Amino acid sequence: MIPNSIEMLLLVTDTSGKQGSVALARTNDPGRVEVVEVALLAGGMFSAQLVPQIAGLLARHHFAKSDIDVFIVVSGPGSFTGLRVGLAAIKALAEILNKPIVPVSLLQVVAVASGTQGRVVALLDAGRGDVYFGAYEIAGESVEVQEERLMSKNEFLSTEFLSTARDATVAIPDAAWAAVAREAGLSVVEFDPPEAGTIAKVGLIRLRAGGTVSPERLEANYMRRSDAEMFVKKSS
Repeated sequence: MIPNSIEMLLLVTDTSGKQGSVALARTNDPGRVEVVEVALLAGGMFSAQLVPQIAGLLARHHFAKSDIDVFIVVSGPGSFTGLRVGLAAIKALAEILNKPIVPVSLLQVVAVASGTQGRVVALLDAGRGDVYFGAYEIAGESVEVQEERLMSKNEFLSTEFLSTARDATVAIPDAAWAAVAREAGLSVVEFDPPEAGTIAKVGLIRLRAGGTVSPERLEANYMRRSDAEMFVKKSS
């Protein structure tokens, strides 16, 4: 179910990283978002903090849970534990309230946050010498997803990859990977990690394109197998 009203109250959550956030935002014009308040979530404490922080945000601004029109949630890539906790909470709330969920890719958020048009490559540090990679074509408010995957540093620095990336703007909220990309001769836009307003903006783009999911269909996009899965594979 997609809300018909231009005026909407959005609950925006991101538990994909070491630190997380939950925010209230509202829109009264297509494509425009006003962030009401952001509450930060301490790393390792998402399960204890997320629901109380949501309740606190709503209470401070005199909203009830039923006033939420849409849940916008970062579905990955990122932390296994953080994503599981965040998505489980949103699934439960959306099911109880019968409200739509819009999952968004953090890579797509990074691409939009760069503020550039045309072909944009987004990179996020994936740890272990790897990087999360996404390629997009951005035209106005339209974002076409071309590819998203995990790649090693060697793959990133390969002649084949670099030849395809030279015609793109590379968006990176990470100084170390920005330096690697610049040394490889790529055109880089470096900036701080994207905030709730940009996550909400990408969510609205997806909402208006029909990109909602039901609670039972909300899944994390890890892009990498868990340590347990890799251990099982090595042992088999």
